[in-house]
Amino acid sequence: MMDFELNNGLKIPAIGLGTWKSAVNEVYEAVKHALKVGYRHIDCAFIYENEDEVGRALKESLTEKVISRESLWVTSKLWCNSFRSENVEAALDKTLKDLKLDYLDLYLIHWPVAFKTGVGFPQNKEEYENPGEKLFLSAWEGLEACVKKGKIKSIGVSNFGPSNLKELLDNCSVKPAVNQIERHPFLQQDELLNICKNHSIHVTAYSPLGSLDRPDFIKSEDEPILLDTPKIIEIAKELDASPAQVLLAWAVKCGTSVIPKSVNPSRIEENLNSLKVPLDDALCSQINELDKGFRFVNGSLFAGDHSPYSVSYLWE
Repeated sequence: MMDFELNNGLKIPAIGLGTWKSAVNEVYEAVKHALKVGYRHIDCAFIYENEDEVGRALKESLTEKVISRESLWVTSKLWCNSFRSENVEAALDKTLKDLKLDYLDLYLIHWPVAFKTGVGFPQNKEEYENPGEKLFLSAWEGLEACVKKGKIKSIGVSNFGPSNLKELLDNCSVKPAVNQIERHPFLQQDELLNICKNHSIHVTAYSPLGSLDRPDFIKSEDEPILLDTPKIIEIAKELDASPAQVLLAWAVKCGTSVIPKSVNPSRIEENLNSLKVPLDDALCSQINELDKGFRFVNGSLFAGDHSPYSVSYLWE
């Protein structure tokens, strides 16, 4: 398995199995199969509501010696209702219990948006914390404390744009190891990628295939379908690969790890085999021309009349 070295010396596998949107009755089998065929990187989150099933698959795979804990990389994410530093360890302990692990390889702040303690998804402004408090800084203090206790090996963020990332860098003792962001040929985020590179922060790309199966309420009308892009299909035919494999090979070629989600055994294997696709610099340059600045996950769920946050707060 190819990997990337983080700023703390640890190595994150280039291809991981994403578990967002994976149903409880499917994710267990998906994780078991992924680990059996060579995956060593599983991406989770509390809010996906399936960590207990993921944990069952991890425990069985470890017991059956399909993998060793040392070869396994597990990422999870702190949800937005546990940002006060005194709440972080309890949230982490819940995830560790569900995943049936003693420590996480990577724990991320899921979004730079803070909810009142205990609120799952806010319905009005009163259920959000004040954006001006920048409570993600309090969350980061909690993460740093959990690193010292040995419960987390690496810490990082997810969905942090340039401004929020700079705010964190100016106020942290431990630099983020990872920023997990939406990234694919339609949303290349070169400015953010360069900022991360300049600060030795690794980027993990989510929704690398366009996230067609995400909920309808966060889809827009007439949005482009990444897998149907003529140039991607043309390159796939040239390389005797699938369009999905080309997209994943491009992500890795760009120096980012990538976490495609699937519960289909053949697709899980196909995605891993993208590491064998011989995508050269010339073909990558053609893919680079597809940038539209289009977000499939635009953060509008956290913005609008019901929220004190704005979309620009997230991405600027």
